[in-house]
Amino acid sequence: MPEYVVIGVVIAAFIAAGILSYLFTPQVKRFAQKIGAIDVPKDGRRMHKEPIPRLGGLAIFGGFLCSILAFGQLDQTMLCVLLGASIIVALGIFDDVLALGAGLKFAVQIAAAAIPVCVGNLKIELFTNLNPFSDALYFHLGVFSIPVTIIWIVGITNAVNLIDGLDGLAVGVSSIAAITMLAVALLTGNMLIAVTMAALAGACIGFMPYNFNPAKIFMGDTGSTFLGYMLATVSIMGLFKFYAVISFAVPFLILGLPIFDTANAIIRRVASGRSPMSPDRGHVHHKLIDMGFNQKQAVAILYAISATLGLTAVVLTSSGEVKAIVLLLAVLAVILVGACIVYGAEHWGRHPHAEQDEQDDAPSEQTHAQEGKDDDE
Repeated sequence: MPEYVVIGVVIAAFIAAGILSYLFTPQVKRFAQKIGAIDVPKDGRRMHKEPIPRLGGLAIFGGFLCSILAFGQLDQTMLCVLLGASIIVALGIFDDVLALGAGLKFAVQIAAAAIPVCVGNLKIELFTNLNPFSDALYFHLGVFSIPVTIIWIVGITNAVNLIDGLDGLAVGVSSIAAITMLAVALLTGNMLIAVTMAALAGACIGFMPYNFNPAKIFMGDTGSTFLGYMLATVSIMGLFKFYAVISFAVPFLILGLPIFDTANAIIRRVASGRSPMSPDRGHVHHKLIDMGFNQKQAVAILYAISATLGLTAVVLTSSGEVKAIVLLLAVLAVILVGACIVYGAEHWGRHPHAEQDEQDDAPSEQTHAQEGKDDDE
């Protein structure tokens, strides 16, 4: 297929998904209000103050699905991915309305991930060889390919869901990841991945005007888990197919922010003796808010981090002698920023309280109550 035709199809898929997602959102908002899919701010983890409809992910899914049916290539693997995505969306709808238990959601997510893996033959069969004493760049996972692939899909599905804590954050980070995968697909000549990611990015961007702070509608678990599922499965279809060192680095860079936040959350919760699935107020976006940034500033910072990682991933897939240096600098920058956010937030947040304690020898009853609330969060 000529290059200009490929670009035309990609642009058409992007525009169609964006327009449809934008047009579907008001309808979905009314539907969410009708069935009671409303996010009520009942704890300190939530940043909004007023009840806001959920289910916005249904508009993203609708725009994406219409676009991919019109412009995509529906082979067996893609059909299995779409079937699994439909199950994830259905699960998200029930969860946004009924607040399902974590165990049930986890089981359904595993089943949805198993469909493209077991039926569509979508597997991570090769992995970068991290042994410095071996000449082989990669090794075969063999019988472990199925569980490793399912763990990757379920893990990324929930990782994107976990960062959905500020207006526009998850949908924006997912858009950046999708655009990055689109660029990588174009560089490597993968038409199927390019069209799929163009449709996903367009659907996300079409929803953004309704989700930016102050948000008029949330995408809910319906949207965040769907986006995580699609990014995870498509990364296997395209990014893990490189038989070289970048087969490991590229997908981890593109999805670096949700992976980092999820890993940090699991370690933090287990270290404190709690379940890894228990909610808390210790995510990266919470730390930025505690450091004094408002929602828009915190989201912009996380967008910048995601874009930097995405740009690094694109550089790794192209030729150039500087790509190893760029990768090293990007990784160091992310580690530094992450350390500042995770370990610096507590100091920044406590400093004003320390100054207040020096001024008031006897804190008021209201102060004690507020501190107790903060501890609970």
